[in-house]
Amino acid sequence: MSKTKKVFQALSAAAALTLSSTAFAAVERTFCVFDIIGASGDTYNMMKDYKTAALAWGVDVELKPYTDEKIASEDLKANQCDAAVLTGIRGRQFNSYTGSMDSIGAIPNYDAMQTVIAVLASGKVDQHLVSGPYEVGGVFPLGAAFLFLKDKEIDTVEELAGKSIAVLEYDSAQANMASRVGMSPVMSDITNFSTRFNNGSVDICFAPVMGYSALELYKGMAPSGGILDYVLGQLSAQVIIRKDRFPDGFGQQSRQFMFGQFDRAMKLIDNSSSEIDDKWWIRIPEADTLRYDQMMREARIALTKDGVYNKDMMSLLRKVRCQQDASRAECVNPQE
Repeated sequence: MSKTKKVFQALSAAAALTLSSTAFAAVERTFCVFDIIGASGDTYNMMKDYKTAALAWGVDVELKPYTDEKIASEDLKANQCDAAVLTGIRGRQFNSYTGSMDSIGAIPNYDAMQTVIAVLASGKVDQHLVSGPYEVGGVFPLGAAFLFLKDKEIDTVEELAGKSIAVLEYDSAQANMASRVGMSPVMSDITNFSTRFNNGSVDICFAPVMGYSALELYKGMAPSGGILDYVLGQLSAQVIIRKDRFPDGFGQQSRQFMFGQFDRAMKLIDNSSSEIDDKWWIRIPEADTLRYDQMMREARIALTKDGVYNKDMMSLLRKVRCQQDASRAECVNPQE
């Protein structure tokens, strides 16, 4: 082989290597991550592993912590970040389908929650996961939400009437439900609802079990309060990406990764639940449980008609509930 030909082959190989490296170079994208604890919080720590995984999908993720969820969502809208991690309630404005997972009383337990997230990661409902420029890149649980009360004697629907409750001002469903049982909603946001409960400004707040320690809700319950043992909803964290800023297939890889974090998220939730002394739980009669179920169902139907909740997600959630318990009244007479 001539010297010229060897040089040519060497140059060709170098050029091919350069092109290959360029083709697989990860693009840099910014994720605005809401975690009420900040960079030391559980959600932010989970996203550190996401960052490592995303390199294999062709994206070099820069994580930016936010302790104010409203600012994180506004920065996503303003193109200050390419993606954001928000609660499902706040994320509803970007995708009503997954944003309706947090609907009141719709996911009764963690097995149902896991089933729903598995469906989202399966590729079977992808048509619902893109809305305008945004795509849902996965969901993981933040825990079941309950009513935290200053008075543990409140254990029936009637006794909730007249009590004040901190509700998120951007979630009309919470105010709607409060009004249905005669409570007085006090508009709040995620940064101050717990403070209002803890300092006695309101009688009740709606929060996940993880809030017991993280938000020190035991201070608001002391000395004679408690937690109503009825799951009002399952809260979630959701990855919302600007679809055109990411490689093809990124959203699906992201959803599968987030589904793979379910057990990890459940360990955090279980750890938080174990910190709650059994004395705080307010057990309610079965008859009241059935009444709560019916009230939640009526509220969801009304809120879906009003366009607050997504009809397709409500249908999926009903199917999951009936798969678990076919004896539910709604399985015989489906309206969702």
